[in-house]
Amino acid sequence: MLTLFHAPRSRSSRIVTLLRELDALDKVEIEIVDITRGDGSGRKDPRNPHPEGKVPLLVHDGVVLWESIAIIQYLTDLFPEKNLAPLAGDPQRGRYLSWLAWYAGVVEPVLIMQAAGLSHPYLDFTFRGPEQMAERLEAALKDGPYLMGERYTAIDLLLHSPFAWYPAATPDSAVIKAWVERCGARPSLQWTADYDVRSVAAA
Repeated sequence: MLTLFHAPRSRSSRIVTLLRELDALDKVEIEIVDITRGDGSGRKDPRNPHPEGKVPLLVHDGVVLWESIAIIQYLTDLFPEKNLAPLAGDPQRGRYLSWLAWYAGVVEPVLIMQAAGLSHPYLDFTFRGPEQMAERLEAALKDGPYLMGERYTAIDLLLHSPFAWYPAATPDSAVIKAWVERCGARPSLQWTADYDVRSVAAA
């Protein structure tokens, strides 16, 4: 039994998109919950078992998983048929895991610091900055249309998501902008957008 705790138009929307890409929505029960949002709206929902009241949160046969990175890795391993991630033993597995870790360890901190207007040598040394982040993405996209090469994977779904959510943060790079547009054209993204609209209307 799989249950995803999801708040429409939040970070958990990309997990719904992933489930759509994996053709696994019929295997997962989605529980719509409220969350406290950055603008002060919402609330910590008592129905959500996440100790901080956040989403996404996935429960599989009583095992609780939190954080998008862990959930994405778990689901792509659990549903390998759609080939959205290299499996253990694949020569590309290490590259895939490195992109997952890079998103959590570099991309989100850099984008949050950029949005908050924070700058300090310690921060730049530890996390790098927007320019270095853009250079890494550009270098990877020279090898093909997607970060792992010719094939769209869960890495593209994850790493393009903050730029799709907040276009102003997208680096001023034709290569990166084309990649964001390419990822954003996936039918799964529109399906999730429509699903979230319906979920809000039904609340």
